[in-house]
Amino acid sequence: MSSEHQETSIAREMWRTLEPYHAMIYFAPEAREAYTAIGLKGYWMGYFASRAAALGPVSAEVVAATFYNFHPRMVARAIPDAWRFCPPEQILAARRDAADVALRRLLGVYVTSAELAEAAALARVAAESCDVAGRALFAGHRALDWPQEPHLVLWHAATLLREYRGDGHVAALLAGGIDGCEAHLTLVGTGNVPREAIQPHRGWSDEEWDAAAVRLQERGWLDATGMLTEQGRAGRQAIEDRTDRLAMRPWETLGADRCARLRELAWTLSDIIVREGGIPVPNPMGLSWK
Repeated sequence: MSSEHQETSIAREMWRTLEPYHAMIYFAPEAREAYTAIGLKGYWMGYFASRAAALGPVSAEVVAATFYNFHPRMVARAIPDAWRFCPPEQILAARRDAADVALRRLLGVYVTSAELAEAAALARVAAESCDVAGRALFAGHRALDWPQEPHLVLWHAATLLREYRGDGHVAALLAGGIDGCEAHLTLVGTGNVPREAIQPHRGWSDEEWDAAAVRLQERGWLDATGMLTEQGRAGRQAIEDRTDRLAMRPWETLGADRCARLRELAWTLSDIIVREGGIPVPNPMGLSWK
């Protein structure tokens, strides 16, 4: 393995390790209850509004652009109506309160552990080292105040690192000439995630999905069964490798030893969250857990 690949694989391993700690907010009943209580209508309005609220009361077009892989009409069913029901600042407060309650439920006594506090301090150093240039969604969340409690510091840091990586992934997809719908087909084409686990949750019609498949087949990326060809696997891997390279800043800042320590600490916490049912596996994000 080349030294460059070893370095970029650190970015992927850190993402996989921290993702459940952040992503539990998308599945926690506490979040759905909190969004309903402040006037948001339905799961997807809560999702789009809570994740985009750091940008302010932006248009559906801005949310679709930064999220990238949702059909714009799906976003438009929630945004900008969400801002009429509840201001972004109140939505952000509800999201953080929901994360607090959900993490306390999922982690139990680990919430106040010295290990969690250590992980939070390391993750904060990593997140604060990231530059906002070209990272719109990350920048919005980066401007928010840090919480005080260690379990929420770690959650906020994991959120920042996730959105930092996500903004870079959008750039890699654009550079690779892959649109939002096509990106899903390349994931399904790996054979690891079924179409049924993604398409209904991203708003693409059968006609749009099939048209994307034709485009990728003409490009030589998919075979007639919808699986990635050798060319498609290489193209998808190039995008993933570029995503990893663009996500390296925080891990270069920490260095190998502190990365290894954060991964050790955070893996235990994320594993508890997964085992407690805080995030389903498999899931629409394509995240596996072993």
